[in-house]
Amino acid sequence: MSIKINIDPHLLENHSNNTVVEVRGNTVGECLVHLVKQLPTIKSVIFDKDGNLSFAIDINVNLEKIWIEKLAEPVKDGDEISISPEEAVE
Repeated sequence: MSIKINIDPHLLENHSNNTVVEVRGNTVGECLVHLVKQLPTIKSVIFDKDGNLSFAIDINVNLEKIWIEKLAEPVKDGDEISISPEEAVE
């Protein structure tokens, strides 16, 4: 199963142009773990020191926001996950 993760370039250490990564997984959480295996430097951006999802980022699956408790949300082949800095609340 192939899932694309689109990463906001500002979240990457070197602001790399490689902002789309293909991962495998059956859930959002599994996909994020696979992403960290491919890009270890992003771990501190998407997870806090306790291994929980950071509140400083937004995660969307097919443009729908995923909340922390939804990491077990299933994904299917062709889904797209996006990771971006959290939107400021006014």
